Amino acid sequence: MITKPIIDDLLDRVPSRYSLAVLAAKRAHQLEDGFTKALDHYDSEKSVGQALEEIDAGKIKIENKEELKV
Repeated sequence: MITKPIIDDLLDRVPSRYSLAVLAAKRAHQLEDGFTKALDHYDSEKSVGQALEEIDAGKIKIENKEELKV
């Protein structure tokens, strides 16, 4: 169960729950593939949690329908 970051806070940064899920999944895959991490410290050990922390910090954004901005 995700307790931090709070989902309602994350929804302030993306247009919908669907967009949040897709953005977090894509970023989690990037992290698993060895892409550069956007934060110095993560509370979560798992890639999805780390992706959500990056979104919450404003480090990951939706540029267009197919690209992530890091």
